[in-house]
Amino acid sequence: MKDAPSILSLNDRQQSADDIGHLLTRARTMLARSLDAALAEYEITHAQGSILWMLSTGKFATATDLARELYIDAASMTRMIDRLEKRKLMLRMPRGDDRRVINLRLTPAGRILAQKLPAIYTAVMNRNFVGFSVEEVGHLRGLLCKLLANGTNSGAQLRH
Repeated sequence: MKDAPSILSLNDRQQSADDIGHLLTRARTMLARSLDAALAEYEITHAQGSILWMLSTGKFATATDLARELYIDAASMTRMIDRLEKRKLMLRMPRGDDRRVINLRLTPAGRILAQKLPAIYTAVMNRNFVGFSVEEVGHLRGLLCKLLANGTNSGAQLRH
C-alpha cells in the first residue's frame, strides 16, 4: 500500500481512543444506538429498518443480496427476516422460474413503515451532526466516499 499514510500504522503501539479505526467503530455504534432508540416505537432495530428500506428501493430482492450489502452472516439475516415476517412487514415468495430462490417483498404495512424511515434516519443524523457546518458534512462525505472506493478497489484486486 504505497499511498497509505504512515500515521495510520499501529505497528508499535496499542490502539488508543483516538485511532481512526476506533473512532469509526465508535461513530458507527453511536449512530446505530441513536437509530435503535428512534425506531423503538416501531418495534424494529436499525438493522431491520435497513432491510425494510433496502427492499423498498427495489434494488434488492433476496436475503443473499441484503446480507452481502449489509455484511451480515446468513444466519443473522434469516433471524431478522423471520422477525420481520412474523410482524407482517415482509413476505418470502419463491421465484417462479427457480423455486430455490426466495424473493422478499414488503407487505402493505412494511411499505408504510419503509416510507417513514428516510425522515426518521434524517432526523437522527441531523441530531448527531449538530455543530457541523454544511461544508464539514460535505468534506466528511467526500472522505468517506474515498475510503469506500479504496475498499472496493482493494477488494477487487484481492479477488484477482
